[in-house]
Amino acid sequence: MALNAFANVFRIAELRSRLAYTLVLLSVYRIGIFINTPGVDRSAMNAFMDAQKQQGGLVSLFNLFSGGALEQMSIFGLGIMPYVSASIIIQLLAVVVPSLERLQKEGAAGRQKINQYTRYGTIALSIVQGVGISRWLASLGRSDAGQSGFNQVVVPNDNLWFTFMTVVSLTAGTAFIMWLGERITERGIGNGISLIIFAGIVARVLPGAKQLLDLTTQEVVNVAAVLGLLFFMLLIIGVVVYVERGMRRVPIQYAKRMAGRRMFAGQATYFPMKVNASGVIPPIFAGAVLSFPATLGAWFPFLQGFQRSIEGNLWVYNGLFVLMVVFFSYFYTALTFRPDDVADNIKKQGGYIPGIRPGRQTAEFIERVLNRLTFGGSIYLAIICVIPTVISSVLGVQFTFGGTALLIVVGVALDTVQQIEGHLISRNYEGFAGPRGPRIRGRVRVAA
Repeated sequence: MALNAFANVFRIAELRSRLAYTLVLLSVYRIGIFINTPGVDRSAMNAFMDAQKQQGGLVSLFNLFSGGALEQMSIFGLGIMPYVSASIIIQLLAVVVPSLERLQKEGAAGRQKINQYTRYGTIALSIVQGVGISRWLASLGRSDAGQSGFNQVVVPNDNLWFTFMTVVSLTAGTAFIMWLGERITERGIGNGISLIIFAGIVARVLPGAKQLLDLTTQEVVNVAAVLGLLFFMLLIIGVVVYVERGMRRVPIQYAKRMAGRRMFAGQATYFPMKVNASGVIPPIFAGAVLSFPATLGAWFPFLQGFQRSIEGNLWVYNGLFVLMVVFFSYFYTALTFRPDDVADNIKKQGGYIPGIRPGRQTAEFIERVLNRLTFGGSIYLAIICVIPTVISSVLGVQFTFGGTALLIVVGVALDTVQQIEGHLISRNYEGFAGPRGPRIRGRVRVAA
C-alpha cells in the first residue's frame, strides 16, 4: 500500500516534471560547492576547518548551514544565509516602518515589492560579508594569535585584487543560489530556499555517519552507545513531527449575512495557532549569540577566558542556551504575530469567538493563548536542541547532526510532503498515508 501511494507521485506528468526540475537544480547547487574561490589554498582551508570542528564557534555554524561550502571555500561559501538574514531584517523593519507595513497588506503586488527589497538587502549583506571573509581568510596562518597553532597560509598572495575577486565571487554565488531557490519555488516542489538549506544539512549527514562507523570499526566508540544514539534520534524525530503538526484551534463563529437578496446562514470555523509559531529562528539566534565569544576570542584575547568558562561546562552552556531560546521565542513571536490585527480582521468579517466580545477582549484572549503556546513551544525547542548534545556527551559519541539541523530537516520535509500530497489529492489520488490515513498538515512558514 505504501509503495502504491508513493508510485502515484510518478503517474502525474506535472508532478514528475516538478520533482525532476527540483532535483536538477539541487544537483547544480551541490556541484557548485566544489568550485572554490580564486586565490585560496583549499588544503590549508580544510586543515583550519578541521581544527574549528573541535572548538565549535560561529565558523562551524555557518559551515553547517552552507552545506560544507565554507570548508571548501567555494563560491557558495556564504550560502543562502544572507538571503535569510535579509528576510528576517525586512520582517523586523515592517514592524517599525509604516511603508513596509502597508506593503505587507497590499497582497501580491506588495509581496513582490518586499521580495525586491529582500534581494537588494541580500546583495548588500553579501558584499559586506564578502569583504569581512576576504580579510579573515588573509589573516589565517599569518597571525598565530588565537588560532591554536595553525600556521598554514590560506591566502598565499594577499592583495587588493584578491579582496575584489573574493567579494565578487561570493556575492555572485549567493545571488545564484537565491535565483535557484526562487526557480524551485516557482517551477518545482516545496520552498526553494528551505530545500537548499535542507540539502546542505543532509549532505553533511553521510560523512558524519561514515566517520562514526569508522570509529566504531576501530573500537574507539562502543557499538551499544551508537545504537543508543540512533534510538534517541529516531525518538526525537517522532516528537518533532508530532509537535510541528500540533496546533490550537480557536473557534470562530460568523453571524448571518446578506449578499444581494440572499441570506447566508452563519458558519463555524476555527483560527489555527501553531504550537511552534517561531520556527527555527530562536535556536539559530541563540546559537549565533553563544558562538560569538568563541569567534571573537581569536581577535580579542580577554574573551578567551569567558569562552572557556562557558564551553568548559556543558550545563552552563546548555542553561544559557535554553534561556536565550525562550527569550528569542517570545521576542520573535511578538514581532511577527499581532493579536490586535487578528482581532480586527475577525471583527471586520463579522466573526467572533464564542463567549468573548469582539475587539479588545478578543485581542487579549488571543494574546493570552499565544503566550501559553509560545512558552510550551520555546521549552520544546530548547529541549529538542539540547537533548542531542547531552546524549552525545553522556554516551561519549560525537555526532554533528544537532537539534537545530534536525528541526530544519524535519520541518522542510513536512512542508515538501504536504505540497506533494496536495498535488495527489487534487488529482483524485490518495496521499502518502493511504485512503484511511491522516492528511499531512504542514508548518506555518515564519521566515523565508
